[in-house]
Amino acid sequence: MQLYVFTVEPGLARDVVAAGAAGIVVDWENRDKVRRQQGWGTEINRHTPRDLERVRAATGGRVLCRINAHGPWTADEVRAAVARGADEILLPMVRRPEEVDRTLDLVDGRCGLGILVETRDAVERAAELARRPLSRVYVGLNDLRIDRGATDLFTPLVDGTVDRVRAAVDVPFGVAGLTLPGLGTPIPTRLIGAELARVGAAFTFLRRSFIADLAGRDPAVEVPRMHAASAALRARTLEQVRADRDALLAAVGGTPAPLQPA
Repeated sequence: MQLYVFTVEPGLARDVVAAGAAGIVVDWENRDKVRRQQGWGTEINRHTPRDLERVRAATGGRVLCRINAHGPWTADEVRAAVARGADEILLPMVRRPEEVDRTLDLVDGRCGLGILVETRDAVERAAELARRPLSRVYVGLNDLRIDRGATDLFTPLVDGTVDRVRAAVDVPFGVAGLTLPGLGTPIPTRLIGAELARVGAAFTFLRRSFIADLAGRDPAVEVPRMHAASAALRARTLEQVRADRDALLAAVGGTPAPLQPA
């Protein structure tokens, strides 16, 4: 399981990658985000092009840059991210394939392009979107909840939404987020990790609580513990997979979709 950390602190970026994280995410997405996420308790970063330069200089891991949703500013943001060394650009709030096509044209093969499936439109068009030459696809639960007008963050994990998107994707797929083993609220990170293993996720972004949970701990110890926990979940029996799925359903509530182990 590849682990990606949102941070622009060069020392932390260097340490977590050295400990085994796959890379770092620098987050430029903030246009209209305050209005869109008002009242939802989400985190809004205001990272800068200079932050991307500093992180790129600090680590040999992959550096991903999340830009804003497609708009008149996209060409400038793509140009800035490529110039400052991003290995991949992440396009959030995708709604139409045309947005992805235009961004791919702007990228022009100079780095990878991944998309965030976090709108109803993107979920419905997942198969069409996945036919593009993407570097990765990630289901963003926070914005998908807001776009749906839903209440529970984790419902897409149990109602079949994540499974349907996953079935359409041939490139590295990710969803949700993890923190240190034994922690995580309101859903324990073990149950989230169990779902990532079940659907065959190749990567995840670490939960915003990860940085707080890591305080006072050694990344060289904690990141390998996360990898070991992920490996153990991938080795479960079908009976154990079902038990973990039942535990997640009990924690989230709702009606389960048919179980489809990867």
